[in-house]
Parts: sequence; C-alpha cells; structure tokens
Amino acid sequence: MAVQVSVIMLGVRDVARAKKFYVEGLGGDVEQDYPGFVRCKLGDGSSLALYEWEAAAQDAGVSAEGSGFRGVSFHFITDSRDEVDEAMRTAEDAGATVVKAAAATNWGGYFGYFSDPDGYLWKVTTAG
Repeated sequence: MAVQVSVIMLGVRDVARAKKFYVEGLGGDVEQDYPGFVRCKLGDGSSLALYEWEAAAQDAGVSAEGSGFRGVSFHFITDSRDEVDEAMRTAEDAGATVVKAAAATNWGGYFGYFSDPDGYLWKVTTAG
C-alpha cells in the first residue's frame, strides 16, 4: 500500500484562534469541531486538523518543547500573480504575519510567505 496524506494535523497553542484564522479568515469549512480539536476542509480535497499543542505531543508520545523553524512549509499554488497578492492580503487580514512579501524571482516565478498565528509557514506562489 502506498502512503498518502489524508489530513495534516497542526499542534496549535489556541484552537479557537487557529479555527478563526483558518475557517473565518481563510475560508475553510468545518468538518469536525470538538473541545481542543477542529478539522476543516481547505479547498478541493485538503483537510487540516487543529489540535491543542500539548495534547498533540502527548498523542505522539514526544515532548511538547520546540520552537523555531520546523522544517516544513505549506504551499498554495495559484494561477496568477494577482491571485498570489489576493491570497497574501486575505491571510494578513485574517491575522497572518507576512514573512516575505510577494515578489518576482529571477526564474520567472512570483511568491511570498506568511506565517499563521502559531508560526507555521505558508508559501503562496504562481505555478510557473
């Protein structure tokens, strides 16, 4: 059996804040909503679970300590520069921090980065 991603789970410090960011701010649709846990649909097929940070660490059997770059970023690929700019504005309006403003690259692309309220990085980019 080949491995596939069904749901991406993020350990967050404040589930209500993360839910507001991803659902109200970025337009996700709630699939499950329990105290300390929310799962929402993002776009056409991606699901994101938001779980209390300490509970997520306990669930995995690891320490809840950790900070800084987590070695992962999420990528949202759009069809145009205008869509990149729109997504960046929407995220910032929802409470994201723009980490790297959208700009053209020397290879012809266009992208920027924002971080969600828990510091998870999102790259918004054109397809090519």
